[in-house]
Parts: sequence; structure tokens; C-alpha cells
Amino acid sequence: MPSTDTLTMEDICRISPVVPVVRAPDPDAAVEVAKALVRGGVSVIELTLRTSTAVESIRAIAEEVPEITLGAGTVVTPEQVALVVDAGARFVVSPGSPAALQDAVHDEGIPALLGAATVTEMLELASRGWRTVKFFPAEDAGGARYLSNLRGPLPDLQFCPTGGINQANVRDYLALPNVPCVGGSWITPESAVAAGDWARIEELAGEISSLRGTVS
Repeated sequence: MPSTDTLTMEDICRISPVVPVVRAPDPDAAVEVAKALVRGGVSVIELTLRTSTAVESIRAIAEEVPEITLGAGTVVTPEQVALVVDAGARFVVSPGSPAALQDAVHDEGIPALLGAATVTEMLELASRGWRTVKFFPAEDAGGARYLSNLRGPLPDLQFCPTGGINQANVRDYLALPNVPCVGGSWITPESAVAAGDWARIEELAGEISSLRGTVS
């Protein structure tokens, strides 16, 4: 695996078949979640900007768990791109793909998963050089069948679907050749985070190893 600083988005999507999507209440909890994931064999994390301490949590993970490939999720403005890069994020994830956000990501030189739900949005991203795209909200936007139908008209695009993916349907997505990984929050349930049940998160992360053979 290349060093973190030289990773492409394609590299990152192959670290784990599931990228844990995490909402942590504070930096201490964020660090413990990251450590539990690593112990369970998952060395990538998407920490969402959905709390007031999210940027501080990213900084804490970057400093205390450097072995994990750290991403910032729910990044929706150019200003947030700069903030999370400064805090130590090594990739960014957004539910959408406005031009200003694309420009900010290019300016920072950081890998990104930018969101698209329609073929028009996907074609726009492809026209600007993106080859790996976040498909969001996956289940509501058509699910695995929709992505399967895109293989013909969009053969060069890869997708990381997120939104509504869980243990019951994850294999349907990972069986698709154009899906190297998915994003999911079931590995780090908020109930376990709130209870400080790091062993449960480690256990759930360990179960991800059984999905590796599912990836095409």
C-alpha cells in the first residue's frame, strides 16, 4: 500500500470493502472509535462534520491514530475543505459535487469522493476527470440495480455507494464490478459510541474481513 500522502481515491476505496462512516460526540470518543476499528482490522475511517467538535476530532485522530487513513465526511463548502485538510484529513467526502467544491478539492490536492445521484451529475464529474464517485443516497436513488445498469453507459466510473447500506444489502453492492467499496455506519453504531462500547465496534470491524472476497 502506498504511503498515505500518495494515496489516490482508488487506493483508498480498496483499503476496506466498507468505509466506516462515523459521527463522534467529542475528540476522545473519535480517537477510541478509530483505535477500535484498527484493532478490528479496518484501517480507514470517514469522520463526518456533523458535530461542533468534528474538526477537533479529526485533528485528534490524525495525531493519535496515524495508522488509520482518515477522511472527513459531510464536507459541503470550500472553507470546510481547507479546515479538514489543515486538521489532518487525507481525503474528503461530500454528498454533492458543486463546482466550487470540486475546485477547492483540486486546489488542496486531496483525494475526494464527491456525491452524485443522477447520470447527468456523474457525467459532469467524469468530464472534469473524476473516476471514483460517491453514489448518494444509494438506496433511495435506485440501489444496487441502478448501479448495475450504469456499467454499460459509464464503464469507466467506479462508485462508493452510501446511504441505507447495511448488513442485509451490503453484499448486493460489493458484488458489482463497479463498486470497490461502500460507506456504512452500522460498524460504528451511535449506541455503541455513546456507551463507550469499543469492544463492540472492534467486533463489528472484524466482521468486515468476511466481505473481502465479495469485492470484484
